Amino acid sequence: MVLNQRKMMHLFFYAVAIWFIWFAQTNLDEYTVRILNNIAIFMILAVSYNLINGVTGQLSLEPNGFVAVGAYVAAIILLDSDALIYQYYIEDPSPFVLAIHSQSFIVALIAGGIVSALVALMLSFPVFRVRGDYLAIVTLGFGFIIRILAINNPQITNGSLGLNDIPEYSNLYWTGGIALLAVTIILNIIYSKYGRAMKAVRDDEDTAIAMGVNTFKVKTLAFCTSAFMEGVGGGLLACLLTSISPDLFTFFFTFQLLIIIVLGGLGSTTGAIIGTVIVIGGAEWMRFLDEPITLFGWTSPALPGMRMVVFSIILILVMLFAREGIMGKKELFEKFGSKKRKEDA
Repeated sequence: MVLNQRKMMHLFFYAVAIWFIWFAQTNLDEYTVRILNNIAIFMILAVSYNLINGVTGQLSLEPNGFVAVGAYVAAIILLDSDALIYQYYIEDPSPFVLAIHSQSFIVALIAGGIVSALVALMLSFPVFRVRGDYLAIVTLGFGFIIRILAINNPQITNGSLGLNDIPEYSNLYWTGGIALLAVTIILNIIYSKYGRAMKAVRDDEDTAIAMGVNTFKVKTLAFCTSAFMEGVGGGLLACLLTSISPDLFTFFFTFQLLIIIVLGGLGSTTGAIIGTVIVIGGAEWMRFLDEPITLFGWTSPALPGMRMVVFSIILILVMLFAREGIMGKKELFEKFGSKKRKEDA
């Protein structure tokens, strides 16, 4: 009976999500759709980042690097040779870059995800030799390395000038649909035997080793899965912005994702979704605070940046009164389920 109720709840959630994606894309104004596209892309990035950082408990600070890899791979594949030759001012594009063109958006996204996952696989061997703060420092360095490589290899990335005129394929059908798919995949991993092993590594890695868990394999699986989805998210972001450069993928990008998953609750996928809506959507919807405000006949002067001050205060208050984030380590349906069981008891 409980399983049937859970399945019905999941089906209802999917139906509402699909209806909302269709309604928003066909009925809402361009500005609102743009915000929703941003929310959907950051939702993909947040739930995937939460898999390695929250569920597996590895303090990794690399998302900006994997998102950059996915964005550049997708952009280079989608831009034809004429567009690349026209844009590359510093050096002529590499013959390999000119040869990998494809007009298929899905091929570009999958290629971005696969390249990011392969980079993660190679990185996992040195990275997971350390733990804790040392792991954070190593992965932080990776993000800087990717950005420096993008600047200093103009024959591949066009250097600091970046890539422009990327086809604008991203819309809510793509971003919302892939976000829905990403959430489904992550939740299925979390509730599988691999997810239980990831939680064991997070709670006590030494005990997990003693119980026979191959912690390197578990951490590598989480790392590569997270990197794949971050690469796909990077491709979606590139095809939404239609222009990318190394300055887009600074540590602030990682810091923003870290705020999202900590606010929502480390280890909670639905918490990452809620955190994305609050951080990405809230920052946009509070733009009116930067403009002159009339209150009781008095008009305040425009205060650029005031929305970020107010938004920061709200974040501080939330973290003060919800130390483990909004959802903690639980999912939304688990909280409802536990309340229902208490009522039945």
